[in-house]
Amino acid sequence: MADIYRPSLRLRPSEQRFILLLGDLIASAGAMFLALYIWYQFSLAREVERLIARGYTEARADRIAVAIIDLKIPYWFYLLPLVWLLLMVDSYEIHTASNWKKTLRAIAVAPIVGILGYSLLFTINQDPTSLPRIGIGAFLVLASLLTLGWRGIYIRLYTSSGFMRRVLIVGAGKAGHSLADIYRKISPPPFLLIGFVDDDVRKQGKPHHGFAVLGTSKKLLDIVEDYHISDIVVAISGEIKGETFQTILDAQEKGIEIVRMPIMYEEMTQRVPVEHLESDWVIRSFVDQVRVSGMYELFKRLMDILGGLIGLLIFLIVYPFSALAIVIESGFPIFYSQERLGKGGRIFRIYKFRSMRQNAEEDGEAKLATMNDPRVTRVGDFLRRTRLDEMPQFLSVFLGEMSLVGPRAERPELVAQFQKQIPFYRARLLVKPGLTGWAQINYGYVASVKETVVKLEYDLYYIKHRTLNMDFSIVLRTIGTVLRRTGR
Repeated sequence: MADIYRPSLRLRPSEQRFILLLGDLIASAGAMFLALYIWYQFSLAREVERLIARGYTEARADRIAVAIIDLKIPYWFYLLPLVWLLLMVDSYEIHTASNWKKTLRAIAVAPIVGILGYSLLFTINQDPTSLPRIGIGAFLVLASLLTLGWRGIYIRLYTSSGFMRRVLIVGAGKAGHSLADIYRKISPPPFLLIGFVDDDVRKQGKPHHGFAVLGTSKKLLDIVEDYHISDIVVAISGEIKGETFQTILDAQEKGIEIVRMPIMYEEMTQRVPVEHLESDWVIRSFVDQVRVSGMYELFKRLMDILGGLIGLLIFLIVYPFSALAIVIESGFPIFYSQERLGKGGRIFRIYKFRSMRQNAEEDGEAKLATMNDPRVTRVGDFLRRTRLDEMPQFLSVFLGEMSLVGPRAERPELVAQFQKQIPFYRARLLVKPGLTGWAQINYGYVASVKETVVKLEYDLYYIKHRTLNMDFSIVLRTIGTVLRRTGR
């Protein structure tokens, strides 16, 4: 048999994110140097005009201006490319980066946030001349344009079939169909899904959403060669027949990437497939595979302490205004408190600005908050959208009951209810609950068990993949949510 075809460029999501980051860094560094050049030329032209006004000839003024111009470039100006990467943090999720509409929105928001931040510094800085307006303005405009050009090239390459992986799913059952269902919802697609392989003769010739069963595992190698497959996803529930297993190994030896269904699900959705996990998944994922280091725990706690102090300072600033608005609209109390479950199921009490009317749960039954919840007041709606209602919880973060980043702290009654209905639900309690988290920034309010499953999938993905870099990214994206007033 001839060598099986495989693309010369087959990048995993982490590698794609690195390329995105590198491209943005090069674009922003180029913008910085161009901004310095524009700043110099502007300063030169202004000095020439001043000298001509004093009676010098144009040629003479040019020579003198070149000799005396001193930009006095502040050291932080050279850090602007890194600041730009932080401003673009929302756009490094692969599905966002491959979508023109979301990319344009991210590039439009970044300079606006940059201008707001610069304006704040310009207002409070004792020496405004140390903050070069021309240089900053030129950088933000050029960084936006150069990044837009680079992202256009990236999207063009990403959506080009010649650079996309060609994926075959082994197993046309529930797990395989779930992947196909998710694939159809992603635009643009992250790869080319070719079809299925399955040994059940009843499934032959019965396509699922247009993806056919191309044959049995005995013909797997032929199908791989005929359709130029680069990746095989194993989506077989239960035991795999020895012959099928050997054929998959043969394909791997020929250079084909072999991926398990849960891993591909995580890659496509950045969630964990709760409904397709084996009973020992928690042990394998959180005991065998994911042992976070002591250094991670130490630096995460230090980040929580620092973040808690900053948050409490902001709380003291916004308290008078928030309290007055709450009292004027709906009276006292200003705060409300509830018992929540923390790490290991320990009970603690949280405090929030009251965003609902008094006696919102008159029957005493715990209810999930929903989108456009009628119990939410107008002031409460604003507080929720800006996340200001969460400010009192920084005390819990500082005391160590919560973290800045983690699963949402849930009420004991709801945890008891959901763990009976949803597998692995209590695994959320393996880490401290967070003021913000992966599920909070990626998913809205839940009003049903089905939606709660989706949010749990995000939580478990975070617990499995948590790093300081991921925590920091979530915090930055949360800040963007606050500035855009799109909190949920």
